[in-house]
Amino acid sequence: MQLPIVLQKLESPSDGLPILDILDQSQLPLQIVRLPLSTPEAIQEAIRSLRVRGAPAIGGAAALGLAVCACRFPERTREAFLAHLHQTGDFLKAARPTAVNLAWAIDRCLKRVMESSGEVPALQQLLLEEAQAIIDEDRALCERIGEAGLAVLHPHVSVLTHCNAGALATCGIGTALAPIYKAAEKGWQPVVYSDETRPLLQGARLTAWELSTCGIPVTTICDSMAAQVMREGKIDVVIVGADRVAANGDAANKIGTYQLAIAAQFHHIPFYVAFPYSTIDATLPDGSLIPIEQRSADEIQHCPNAAVYNPAFDVTPHELITGYITERGLLKQLQ
Repeated sequence: MQLPIVLQKLESPSDGLPILDILDQSQLPLQIVRLPLSTPEAIQEAIRSLRVRGAPAIGGAAALGLAVCACRFPERTREAFLAHLHQTGDFLKAARPTAVNLAWAIDRCLKRVMESSGEVPALQQLLLEEAQAIIDEDRALCERIGEAGLAVLHPHVSVLTHCNAGALATCGIGTALAPIYKAAEKGWQPVVYSDETRPLLQGARLTAWELSTCGIPVTTICDSMAAQVMREGKIDVVIVGADRVAANGDAANKIGTYQLAIAAQFHHIPFYVAFPYSTIDATLPDGSLIPIEQRSADEIQHCPNAAVYNPAFDVTPHELITGYITERGLLKQLQ
């Protein structure tokens, strides 16, 4: 099973400095294009335009991107370097407001640097090491999430998922798709129904491509077909990812997730959310406080005289969630 490498650190052939190398997911599945990035503007654009996407992958890209940029800062004094670093961190954090991993990863890198008394070269190396640690930790978390999620599957399970929460969205084997990969490793035969995920078709383009290239049977359906497919008895369990989870368990995920949870409850189908524990924002008591990114009207506008409302995410209330699949195990509730 050959999973795609979403992001990695390479050396620039021109100056030998590190660069952030990402798989441009906006080109999938028609083209496999890798982008070398080394400026704050290019890295923020890649995050904002979904060239790299998925909360854990965004966190890893932001951390490594911050370190790559810092290696090119002209400032040689510690004070000037740190000021430039915080400015760049704030700039990258502004790319997408909903995914908590973005701010979490950058803040972790900044905290690590502020705890050090080293001068600029040492701080640059420290940032690279911390970014790599975040990436390595995410790979390990994905493995544990996959193992925990096996508890809700069986050898011939049929899973419905929404958007893409697989290897393309993380630094490892994914969150919502991690249990499916682990099931395949055991010799089980999971089948997946992937919502197309309007308007950017992450399910139809990314999840379908990722699973099919790994040899796992996948069927794409329109978002509006999900309730009917449940009614026909084709779905055993729903597993989705999350970009931010409030302290009470309300979960923000790609728009369309909330209606899936409602349909799953009506049809008595268990509904699970899979994510690393760092996705929980303990500062928010409930999901009503999760900031929701508003996307461009161009993504869905077909009639120029019609107004457009295009939120990227919705929030599923914890009452509709059967359980949470995390690296700490399968949890029935967060509080």
